[in-house]
Amino acid sequence: MRKTREILRLHFFGLKQRQIARSCSLAQSTVNACLQAAKAAGISWPEVADWDYLKLETTLFGERPSAVARRHKPAPDFAAIERELQSHEHLTLQLVWEEYRQAHPESYAYSRFCDLYREWSQRRNVVLRQEHVAGEKLWVDYAGDTVAIHESGTGEARQASIFVAVLGCSSYTYAEATWSQELNHWIASHVRAFEHFRGLPAIVVPDNLRSGVTRANRYEPDVNRTYQEMAEHYGVAIIPTRPYKARDKAKVESGVLLVERWILAALRKHKFFHLSSLNQAIAELLERLNNRPFRKREGTRASLLESVDRPALRPLPVERFEFGSWKTARVNIDYHVEIDHHYYSVPYTLTGQRVEVRSTGTTVEIFQNGLRVASHARSEAPYQATTAEQHRPKSHQRYLEWTPSRILQWAQTIGPATAKLFQEILATRRHPEQGYRSCLGIVRLGTKYSRERVEAAAQRACMQGACSYKSIKSILERQLDRVPIEESSSGAPVTHDNIRGAAYFDPSKPPTIQ
Repeated sequence: MRKTREILRLHFFGLKQRQIARSCSLAQSTVNACLQAAKAAGISWPEVADWDYLKLETTLFGERPSAVARRHKPAPDFAAIERELQSHEHLTLQLVWEEYRQAHPESYAYSRFCDLYREWSQRRNVVLRQEHVAGEKLWVDYAGDTVAIHESGTGEARQASIFVAVLGCSSYTYAEATWSQELNHWIASHVRAFEHFRGLPAIVVPDNLRSGVTRANRYEPDVNRTYQEMAEHYGVAIIPTRPYKARDKAKVESGVLLVERWILAALRKHKFFHLSSLNQAIAELLERLNNRPFRKREGTRASLLESVDRPALRPLPVERFEFGSWKTARVNIDYHVEIDHHYYSVPYTLTGQRVEVRSTGTTVEIFQNGLRVASHARSEAPYQATTAEQHRPKSHQRYLEWTPSRILQWAQTIGPATAKLFQEILATRRHPEQGYRSCLGIVRLGTKYSRERVEAAAQRACMQGACSYKSIKSILERQLDRVPIEESSSGAPVTHDNIRGAAYFDPSKPPTIQ
């Protein structure tokens, strides 16, 4: 059709058929047949200048028999076929073709059916070419393969995960082994990657790993709280890839493939007993990988890092990010929250409310509505409490101010009888807490009655052997402390016929029956 169009163009400019045949390297009969067909179709050069080859061929010579035959065959609904293949795990293209052939016996053969489906899929699944800006994006993911680390004593193998990070523009690759893909290892790998690059990108592009993304979403994914906190510390943005879209992370997928082929495959015959030795071996092979020359361009990944990516990276902050885990807790009735079997205080006004707790290796911070309300040093003592005095109510603070030593000092300031009373109370109670509470009750009476009256009541209680809070309270309420002790005490014992006397209770003498 290209030469057919050239024949029409040259004929339009007045060349003879022999000249046209010589220019196009064709037989003169072919040129004549083409011109006759154009005359019969009523077309000329200016009209067909913008036509494509298929339209020009159809206008001059009509449709081919094969095309006419294909037109009468029903075209398969490849969009519906693709949806069925995606929704049914065990459905095959051959089974779909057999069902299609039963409905249309004169339709396409299986090979042609597969070719048409493949052509349709290729036209539909076009790929956007990504342009990478220097220092803009860092792609992170875990390799699918793991490496076994053997226990030196038992010989049991534990699988280590391989973290991979790739800079977008230079394709410079970083890899390391970690014990797991949990949040603390995920964050630590990012920190070490930033320090290895000696700079920060603008964007970090992770996969929808549970450690980094709590809820995957095509448009607004929820990033893990600690992961987002790390991004804010380093001033980078987290933009996860779309779920189930591997092409979104093609850069790191290529980096993972390189790590698996040039590092993990090279270590297949090695046996490791420590994570540090595995990382040392990975670092050596990683340096070789980044210094391998490109096949289709000049330079290496390391050279492109120095010349392109590193000048565009932002400097690292002065302080390294400290990992902290977040937890939601409810404040107990004793205005404490439990973190790892230890209790930390918060202001008592938050009792019963939910708070957010961020715990690191050294500190525990408690937040309410985004504001920090308490901060404590991290303690490993189980089932113990760390309490700030200002978090207690005023009544609790006053209660705790009265220690046993202070109580005795207060009693001594009242008088010697009161001091003797307190010592007697503390010595005779079954448990020290009982005596302590009794003394506090007498201290409270000291705020209601004068010191002289409390001292007099204590003197009377000691003489009568009634050393208790109730006795002191009764004496003060009945004003017995104002009565002289000589008047209140009886002289000779009372005698009466109905009083048996001490002899009656003597076990050595039998009772007299009258």
